[in-house]
Amino acid sequence: MRVLLVEPQKVPREIEIPEGLKALQEAVGESIEATYPFEDFVALVTNGNGKFDGSQLNRALRTEDGEVYDIIAGNFLVVGLGSEDFASLSNELVAKYKDYFGVPE
Repeated sequence: MRVLLVEPQKVPREIEIPEGLKALQEAVGESIEATYPFEDFVALVTNGNGKFDGSQLNRALRTEDGEVYDIIAGNFLVVGLGSEDFASLSNELVAKYKDYFGVPE
């Protein structure tokens, strides 16, 4: 599955991971959580305990007005959404979210 890995203090990079829970957990941590903050068919797969286990703060999520409403801690993935599960990102979505998360905060 083609996804973007976003690590603290680094630019996002495209990676290939196997489908399934284990690969997601290996990328972000055992307690995975998916959020859907964008209109595109993408999810952010994060470590649900990242803010509580001392993970480094990574990127802010903002409203359309630029106001911060949440901060992701630790590594996270940007994944596509299929009909029933997570899926590979298209070239267009890879480019869009590399740009969106391109500047480490």
